[in-house]
Amino acid sequence: MSKVVLWDYPKSSASYRVRIGLNLAGVDYRIEQVDLLEKEHKRPDHISRNPQGFVPVLDIDGQRFTQSLAILDYLDATHGLSLLPDDPIKRAKAQALAYIIAIDLHPVCNLSVTGHATGGQDPACTNWMRHFIAPALAAFETTLERFEQAPFTTGESLGLADICLIPQLYNANRWCVDYSQCDRIRSVEAVCQALPAFRQAAPQ
Repeated sequence: MSKVVLWDYPKSSASYRVRIGLNLAGVDYRIEQVDLLEKEHKRPDHISRNPQGFVPVLDIDGQRFTQSLAILDYLDATHGLSLLPDDPIKRAKAQALAYIIAIDLHPVCNLSVTGHATGGQDPACTNWMRHFIAPALAAFETTLERFEQAPFTTGESLGLADICLIPQLYNANRWCVDYSQCDRIRSVEAVCQALPAFRQAAPQ
């Protein structure tokens, strides 16, 4: 049995990111599902793992980690994933690209936020998602013009922005957000989706 355990919800963007990272790192891990729809993240056993009640939670190397970006940073540091450039200027710009999704878009599309704002009912829920996802992807597409997709978001090497983008595109497709005009995004999507680490991480 794997000693690495990921408390996870399949459709969680943050969990999806970490699954990609673990796959890229070649880490053997076991998933323990926390059903957000059944409020399992609010139960005492999960609150004891993460006082915020969020997923993912990762047990690895005798440590427990929360927050997907922090987990990816740990995997990067311990497994040499090179998710960000070494050059300080390029690094900051690559981080800013990833944060368009991970810091600015993802929180407002979080299940708890959406449910509170819309009651979890359609059409309000769908309209909420489309209202925020569409312009964020448009901004991401425009920002990509500052980088050369060769073939990933920021160059020849797969990076943090790619890992943040693909789960968000899964959500865009779930909510029927049209990004067909985002040629750069669609090009990156095709390349990433062809990689086993991404395919194996996708919600089933």
